Amino acid sequence: MIERTRFQPPEPPAGVVGGIEALCRQVRGDVIRMTTLAGSGHPGGSMSSTEIFALLWSQAAVDPENPRMKGRDRILVSHGHTSPAVYSVLGRLGFFDAGEAVRTFRLAGSPFEGHIERTVPGVELTTGNLGQGLSGACGFAIADRLAGFSNRIFVVMGDGEQQKGQIVEARRFAKAFGLSSITVVVDMNGLQISGRTADVMPVDLEAEYSSDGWEVIRVDGHDIPALYRALRPSGNPAGPRVVLAETVMGKGVSFMENDPQFHGRALTRAEAGRALAELGIPDDLDELAEARRAGRPAGRTFHSPCSGGAVLDNVGNPRTYPPDHKGDNRSAFGLALTDLASVNSDRVPLVFDCDLAASVKTEAFAKAYPSHFIQSGIMEHHTASAAGAASLADRVVFWADFGVFAVDETFNQHRLNDINMTNLKVVATHCGLDVGPDGKTHHCIKYLALMGSLRNCSVIVPADPNQTDRAVRFAAANPGNYFIAMGRSKTPVITGPDGTPLFGEGYRFVYGAHDLLKPGKDAVLVTMGSMCHRALEAAAILERRGIALEVISACCPVSLSPALLDRIRGFPLAVSYEDHDRETGLGSRIAVALSAERGAPPLLRLGVDGYGLSGDPEALYEMQGLLPEQVADTIEKRLGRLTSS
Repeated sequence: MIERTRFQPPEPPAGVVGGIEALCRQVRGDVIRMTTLAGSGHPGGSMSSTEIFALLWSQAAVDPENPRMKGRDRILVSHGHTSPAVYSVLGRLGFFDAGEAVRTFRLAGSPFEGHIERTVPGVELTTGNLGQGLSGACGFAIADRLAGFSNRIFVVMGDGEQQKGQIVEARRFAKAFGLSSITVVVDMNGLQISGRTADVMPVDLEAEYSSDGWEVIRVDGHDIPALYRALRPSGNPAGPRVVLAETVMGKGVSFMENDPQFHGRALTRAEAGRALAELGIPDDLDELAEARRAGRPAGRTFHSPCSGGAVLDNVGNPRTYPPDHKGDNRSAFGLALTDLASVNSDRVPLVFDCDLAASVKTEAFAKAYPSHFIQSGIMEHHTASAAGAASLADRVVFWADFGVFAVDETFNQHRLNDINMTNLKVVATHCGLDVGPDGKTHHCIKYLALMGSLRNCSVIVPADPNQTDRAVRFAAANPGNYFIAMGRSKTPVITGPDGTPLFGEGYRFVYGAHDLLKPGKDAVLVTMGSMCHRALEAAAILERRGIALEVISACCPVSLSPALLDRIRGFPLAVSYEDHDRETGLGSRIAVALSAERGAPPLLRLGVDGYGLSGDPEALYEMQGLLPEQVADTIEKRLGRLTSS
């Protein structure tokens, strides 16, 4: 058992140094055994990072008996391919059985996957997509500071990884917000897949971090006392610190040291035997291989951490906008956000923004709750990751941005958030051709294809301000990732047969439910978002022509209910109508859902074909055949052909 100092003594006790040295030798043996048994992995970087991992997890304020304790120090590993050393250190320090990690590393059904996973005790964040760990640390630091914790947050990164642009965004953010709780440790082994980092893409890390206002410390990354001193809290922290730890890839095995091939190549059986002998570790590879072949793990998981889980129990009283209201959905979102904060003074949500507060309507929240409003500037990649991590720190977190930035630009970050099962509420305004004059570069018309592909993300496209208000409150009251899409323009209030708001008093938002906007018998049109009022206009035109068109809003387009599909099957013609790419949106999802069973009607898909141009939204809709008069004509013609055939 290694004494845990929490980096308080100025020098590490002799017993600590000796214990860590012994631990590191065992860890290097585990790395060799894991990767050899799996026949794949990254032994070289795992061995260069060994002292860093061993020192951090043995000395920081973490508890193997309670890995998720509140106020703990957080240790993030951004270069997640060094998982063999991470699993070995954690296992040998008592977080779980190290032997199981060695036997089942990278084996189908094992929780010890090729890149570190948050399901494993002691691992804060699933990583592997390089460049996102520091952003995650920033999100944790913001949330933990608001919670009143005085914990420290360590981020271990590779030196080749520093070539990633997102790290530059995160560095600047950390300095701007004075995140002195963050200490980055860069494993500077000088090698990456293609060779020497200085040859592949030279980066002057000391100059770059210094220019961004960070305190920079250089140290021998294998010298435990020196590394310990570098990781101790600064006497008067003015901001974040980086420790540039100079290391040797493949450290501890002579023929592996400074050889780039071992960045991502497992040793052969013969090489592994030599390496274990050099480390003084018994060679039990044959016995372990036999045990590994005995059977696949029975899908074991640890305390599978569900999404961050923080919700607001009090969502206040919904606002009801009258039929003559002239407003947009994004304004309804902004007002709902301030309402949520006003009734949750002890649980005010965190709101991230990327220089667009006035446009995405978070400006009022920013003025009323400045400590909970996080202005990230024009740094969308970093913000997506930071906001996701913050949502894992017992916080309800919103991020509002334009659709092209919130989705198209940041899908990789959302994918990692999805894997981490975060609790982030993304509100994307300015979606569709509705953005108009900004042109095709800013028309977000593929968000269903992207966000709808994420397993743990719920998508909502509200029809009007009233439904927007209730959808925002619903997302805040329910755990998990939500993506709420809306356009830019003012959206009429949808009314029922009696002329009152359909989504007003008495309406309760239910995820996955569809909403009947107008009954009919001759054909059914399914739509979403800002096209709902246009669909009703088309239905009115057809009504005058003697055709009864049913109109249904599917505001949860990636969760089409059996009841909706059954209703569609009762019509001779179904129509999908959307301000979205026709081939990847609502229509395609309806087509796939209907194809599973017989008896489906013909489906006419109306949406954006290709890319839109720059101009007034109505002109762009006309060019795509999406104006109500055009939609009515198209449906009438198709019904006519069906009748004649």
